[in-house]
Amino acid sequence: MEAYAIIQHGRPLEKVSRPTPVPVGREVLVAVTHSGICHSDLHVIEGHYDLGSRGDLELGKRGLTLPLIPGHEVVGKVVSWGPEADGQGLVAGDLKLVFPWVGCGECSRCRADEQNLCLSTRPMGLVTDGGYGTHVLVSDPKYLLDIEGLDPAVAATYACSGVTVFSAIRKLMPLDHAETIVVIGAGGLGLNAISLLRALGHERICAVDTGQSKLDAAVAQGAASVVLADGDSASTVAKIAAACDGRVFSIIDTVNASPTAEFAFDALSKGGKLVQVGLFGGELKLPLPLMPAKSATLQGSYVGGLAELREVVSLAKQGLMPAIPVTPRNLDDVNEALDELRDGRVIGRMVIVLDADHQHPAGAIAGATVGEE
Repeated sequence: MEAYAIIQHGRPLEKVSRPTPVPVGREVLVAVTHSGICHSDLHVIEGHYDLGSRGDLELGKRGLTLPLIPGHEVVGKVVSWGPEADGQGLVAGDLKLVFPWVGCGECSRCRADEQNLCLSTRPMGLVTDGGYGTHVLVSDPKYLLDIEGLDPAVAATYACSGVTVFSAIRKLMPLDHAETIVVIGAGGLGLNAISLLRALGHERICAVDTGQSKLDAAVAQGAASVVLADGDSASTVAKIAAACDGRVFSIIDTVNASPTAEFAFDALSKGGKLVQVGLFGGELKLPLPLMPAKSATLQGSYVGGLAELREVVSLAKQGLMPAIPVTPRNLDDVNEALDELRDGRVIGRMVIVLDADHQHPAGAIAGATVGEE
C-alpha cells in the first residue's frame, strides 16, 4: 500500500510504501476511496495542542507515535476480513463509512456506543494509521456504516465533522425552534452544524466568522443571519445580540480559540449555554462572579459516539441534510491541501478522492454533490 505519513512533527507528510495489512481476528481491511482533510489533522502533524499559558499538550503523551498516517474521515470498499468477522454481513466491494473514534470495547462507555468518552480510546488517524493512504485496517465490522444512496465524498465528512457537531447540538437540546442558535465558525464543522440544525427543524441559525466568503457559504447552507467578527470582542458581542433579538441562549463554538471563547461567553444571555467544540487552542479567562450571575453553562464536546454517527447517516439518507461544499483532491496533493487549510483558504471540506468510480454514485440523494471551492 501507499500512503502519506507523519515522519517528523512540523514537517510535510512523506510518501511511504509498506506491505498492505492482513486482517486478523475481527479486523476488516478497507480500500480507501475518500478521506476528508480535517483541521485536527494539522494539530496531529504539529504534534501538540495549544493550552495557552499552560504551554502545549504534547500528543506523544496521549498515545501518538511516529510514523503515523493521519486521516479520520474515511469511506472505502471492503477488501477482506479476519476469521472472527465471518458471519457479520461483510461483502467484498461494499462501500462503507468508517467510524474512527474506537475505544477499548469493554468499558461502560463503549458498551453504550459512546466510544469517544472511553478512557483508553485509540482513534484512527491519531493513534492508529488513518485514511491518507490506499488502505486502512478497521478493528471491528461494527465500525463500518452503510451509506447507500449518499455521495461518499460528502458522507466521509460525517465521520468527524458531522458527528462532532451533532453531538454538540444534542447537548443544547431540548430547545424551542423559535430560539436562535449561534454557530461560531463557518468551516466544515460550522456548515455541517447548520445542515444538521436544519435537518432537526431549527431555522433560526446565526453564523459567525471572520471571513465574508465563509459567511456567504453559511447563508447558502441555511443560516438565517450572519455576523462578521471584526476582531473587536465588544463589537462582535453587540452584533450577535442584535442578530438574536437580545436572546442568546445557545452557542456552539466550532473554533474555540481565545478570542471566540471570550466573545461567545460574553454574548450569552442569563441561563445560556456555550458548547465548545473546536481545538484551535488558547484559554478562556472568566470573571468568576459572572458564572453564577449569568447562570451560564459552559460545556465541552469531543467528537461523537457510534450511535450518534448512525443518527447522522440516517438523517442524511432521509434527504434532510443539505450537503456541505466539498472540494476533491488527489492524494499526491495532500501537502498543498493542508497548506490551504492552514491558511484558511477552504470553503467547506476538502476530501481526498482515490477512486473516481465512487465520486458520484448512481441514485445519490439530491443535493449531495461535490462542488469546487
